[in-house]
Amino acid sequence: MIPLSLLKKRKGSGSSIIFSSLSTLSTLGSRPNNLAGRASFALLSLFIIFAAISLARPQKKNSYEERKASGIDIIIAMDISYSMEIADFNLDGRRVQRDLMAREVVKEFIKHRPNDRIGLIPFAGQPYQESPITLEHQWLLEKIDDVRPNDELTQGTAIGSAVSASAIRLDKRKDTKSRIIVLITDGSNNSGNISPLQAAEAANQLGIKVYTVAIGTTGGRLHRQAAPAQEFDTETLEKIAKITNAQYFRAKTTEQLVEAFTVIDELEKTERTKQVITTYADYHHYFTFAAALSLLSSLLVLTLYQPPAPE
Repeated sequence: MIPLSLLKKRKGSGSSIIFSSLSTLSTLGSRPNNLAGRASFALLSLFIIFAAISLARPQKKNSYEERKASGIDIIIAMDISYSMEIADFNLDGRRVQRDLMAREVVKEFIKHRPNDRIGLIPFAGQPYQESPITLEHQWLLEKIDDVRPNDELTQGTAIGSAVSASAIRLDKRKDTKSRIIVLITDGSNNSGNISPLQAAEAANQLGIKVYTVAIGTTGGRLHRQAAPAQEFDTETLEKIAKITNAQYFRAKTTEQLVEAFTVIDELEKTERTKQVITTYADYHHYFTFAAALSLLSSLLVLTLYQPPAPE
């Protein structure tokens, strides 16, 4: 008993395992929260993907053609007098008016000459400037659709004035190597202060060719008229073309009208040159930024949401 009483208040040997806190023991048997690990892995995966794309240096290729004028300036002088409303042409199996047929063929002619500066001067009893000479052909095509006979126009057929107005417009262009007028009419000159032959002589002095196209059948009639609306003055149109070293065409059918413009297109051909300009836009810096952001986000998640560890 005496030895035991001596050892009663002595401190025994220490524990084999010492825990600074028992809080860790409370987590034993529970499933650890690995959300931070999953988020970090996903962000690291994005980092690898963005970095790989950035190293591949993605680029966008932009190419466009620089258009240059061919050196040929063209004025379309189109008759829009009432007689052009005569429906004696066929288009897709239906009967159509002369002015509609002329507009359709002229539009196709313009589409085949993208490098030519082309203008439009419609005329009836006097000429009207509808479009200046331009390379903006889409705008010109829209203008052509608006050109048609109407009650607001001075009635008649001023061929001489139309040729003269077209020649004056072309003469302002001094940097061209070829200037032509394509005159489309279904009648003879009965208005204006200048005769067709005088206008042709003046155009010839300026080095301008005038291709003449007589459109329609001689027996064509407006629905409100019992007799043919207009007599064709083919002789004058032939002389205009001859004076200006051009050609005269007689178009009684759709096929003949198309052929006339095809011949004009071939006679006034020039070599078309185009310059293709290519540029490249780099996009790798966007992916470099995304890769860096993914890596930093992964490190931030691991820093703020560390998994539980013994204290």
